[in-house]
Amino acid sequence: METQDILALIHPAIAVTVVFPILGITLYQAWRTRQRRLETQAGEKSKIPPIVGPEHYRVGQWLTGSVIGITLIAFAYSIFVKRNPFAGDNPFSGIFIVFIFAATLASLVFLYQARPKIWRAVFATLTGAGLVVLGLQDGVFRRDDEWFISHFYYGMAAALLMVFSVAIAQDIYQDRSQRWRLTHIILNCFALLLFLGQGFTGSRDLLEIPLSWQAPHVYQCDWQNRTCPPPPQ
Repeated sequence: METQDILALIHPAIAVTVVFPILGITLYQAWRTRQRRLETQAGEKSKIPPIVGPEHYRVGQWLTGSVIGITLIAFAYSIFVKRNPFAGDNPFSGIFIVFIFAATLASLVFLYQARPKIWRAVFATLTGAGLVVLGLQDGVFRRDDEWFISHFYYGMAAALLMVFSVAIAQDIYQDRSQRWRLTHIILNCFALLLFLGQGFTGSRDLLEIPLSWQAPHVYQCDWQNRTCPPPPQ
């Protein structure tokens, strides 16, 4: 394996060792939080400790940070390793992309710290906008013609839902009508389906991506008819 191939493994390796374990912990804490709430509302004495709610909130923030982080790592590999934006006729495009990376990370940090609703909305919008702008750069493999089974679109939707969840977290605890809580549950159930889709589409894409030294021959193949030119004698 060449250096480029090793760098390509960083994104899936972090997904397997960090993101999906945190996802499992978040789901477990969410289930326990809901069970405790239902038992309390029914007048029962729950055996689940009260700390489960704050723990679910904290682990959910870890999940959002890990999802955004792994998304930025994937974009950085696609933009800077597969296609160097500083090598073209307009090197300022590379500086702009670096600025967008920094602004997206800074917006996420400020989103965690923000308390007023208006600032949470502002920083959530900036974080999401940064992800979208980076995802639209040349070099990012999107599978636009098959968006409904695209690893990129599943991941982008999941990342945006994670950002939204952080933005409304305070409203969930303050809303007595429970509408924000219901919205949170529905959207994150959908996000769970997207994460499952990420597992399948990510595994599929890893099978389809050749090693760097294999790429010149593999990309000569006719993908429609599933034929490849014979190797040189």
